[in-house]
Amino acid sequence: MSGGERELPGGESPRGTMSGGERSPRYQLNLNISRRNVFVTQLEEGRDDEDGDVTQIPVIKEAASRILETSRNTLQKTLVLKKEVEYDRVSQELLNKKQEFEERMQALDVKKEEFFQKQLECSEKASKFEKFLKESDAKRRRAIAKYQTESRQNEFRQTEIEELKKQLETQRARQLKLHERLKKNRTYEDFLLKMADNVPEDYLDYGVDSPVKAIIRRHETLSLTNESLVDNLTALADEQENKQHALELLQRNYDTCKLTMNSELSRLQQEYDRIVERNKQLELNFNLNKGHFRTQSVEVGSLLMAVTNLAEQCHMKHYGPVDEVELLRKLEMIKEYVLEKMHVEKLASQPPEAGPLVPNPDSQASKLKKTTAKEPPKSRTSQLQRNDANKRRLSTLGANI
Repeated sequence: MSGGERELPGGESPRGTMSGGERSPRYQLNLNISRRNVFVTQLEEGRDDEDGDVTQIPVIKEAASRILETSRNTLQKTLVLKKEVEYDRVSQELLNKKQEFEERMQALDVKKEEFFQKQLECSEKASKFEKFLKESDAKRRRAIAKYQTESRQNEFRQTEIEELKKQLETQRARQLKLHERLKKNRTYEDFLLKMADNVPEDYLDYGVDSPVKAIIRRHETLSLTNESLVDNLTALADEQENKQHALELLQRNYDTCKLTMNSELSRLQQEYDRIVERNKQLELNFNLNKGHFRTQSVEVGSLLMAVTNLAEQCHMKHYGPVDEVELLRKLEMIKEYVLEKMHVEKLASQPPEAGPLVPNPDSQASKLKKTTAKEPPKSRTSQLQRNDANKRRLSTLGANI
């Protein structure tokens, strides 16, 4: 490389190459070197006395393209030249790619044509195959219809064959019966033929008293009797069959009723066992509470006798006879009597200046109301509740007694 030419970054030559091998003049880079640079290959020791015109160049580790782009000393012409080189390279690559794309498009057109031909062939094959499938389906349907028709005909023929076999068996059985009957009656035929040979020629001239006529009448009588007996036997057989059916029906009804009655008996037995168990429990409870009931009845009887005695002692005329007064009325009468006595005692204990000795019933009632009103609400309510509870208890005990 000459001193006036510099290698571009990336190993590219600054001078372009033309089609004939010559370099393009627009890619030539001319630099004016004003000064020669010297590379230092020795250490800095012992170099103090050297000339001051030596330029020290540091070691550069960056790429040449990076140096050209970032250096302030890089000429604009150099950068433009670099960009033109890159543009030409990219243009050449683009032309190559266009040519490659055209070749691929041509190959694709060829493949499209082949694909279209294959598609036409496949469509023709598909249409032929579909036509073949339709024909096969039609043949299959015709074969199925023919098979079904033949199957029905075979079933019908088989049914006819079975019926004919049954008729043949019936006819064979009838033939055997007729043969047996023929064998049975052949004896009579032989007998009659022998008798006809022995009978005189003028046997028909005999009158009513002829033995032949008697035999014929006897035969007719026996034949009629046989027919009546056969009819009677048939009727009796039918009746016996009906009676047998009725007996079976009665037996089924009897079994059903028996099952129903057994189930009902089982249920009643369970109910009886439950009632017996309950009675035992009640009897046990009664035995346990008998002493308590006896004591309670004695106490209630004593209490009722005490109430009756008090009612007789505290009897008031406006309540009527003591025997006809109810228990609660007796208690009210005793209460009224006691209150009246208390009021009389209170009036008797007062001095003469306090007022008249004969009390006024209205004033007495008003005083009772005032005294009851002066009582505390809580104690009065509790007292009323206790009185009501005592009354209910007394009435309950009296009802139980």
